[in-house]
Amino acid sequence: MQILQPPDWAKPRGYSNGIVASGRIVFMAGQIGWNSRQEFVTEDFVEQTRQTLENILAILEEAGGEAQHITRMVWYVVDKQEYLSCGKKLGVVYRDLMGKHYPVMTAVQVTALMEDKARVEIEAVAVIPLERGTREKFEAALAQVADIEPEEHDKL
Repeated sequence: MQILQPPDWAKPRGYSNGIVASGRIVFMAGQIGWNSRQEFVTEDFVEQTRQTLENILAILEEAGGEAQHITRMVWYVVDKQEYLSCGKKLGVVYRDLMGKHYPVMTAVQVTALMEDKARVEIEAVAVIPLERGTREKFEAALAQVADIEPEEHDKL
């Protein structure tokens, strides 16, 4: 993974302007601050954000990934002022779970989320690097598939 930062640009705070990566791509649906039973245990913005990030990391773990593999996050918040006023507390929660990894991020205010109690929703994409030797196997498999006639693809 390579962070893209034009040399004459000011460094962003808390995110990256761009990232280039190769490997297995993991797309994660928007996650909200409820637990594994789809229950909200708090209405607090910071604590919902903590749960939301924990949910993202749990999904990513299913693919064998970790926080540093996240390349993009889109944050949807229902109250921009609430988000801005929680900056320091939010930073602590973020670093507790994500470390000092700052992927490409976008944050937008929305009028509402699909779950009425949700204060934040975060969508994420990760790229898990291919293990040594896996890339060669993957490329060999692609080459093999490329040699198969299109009507034979369904038989794989």
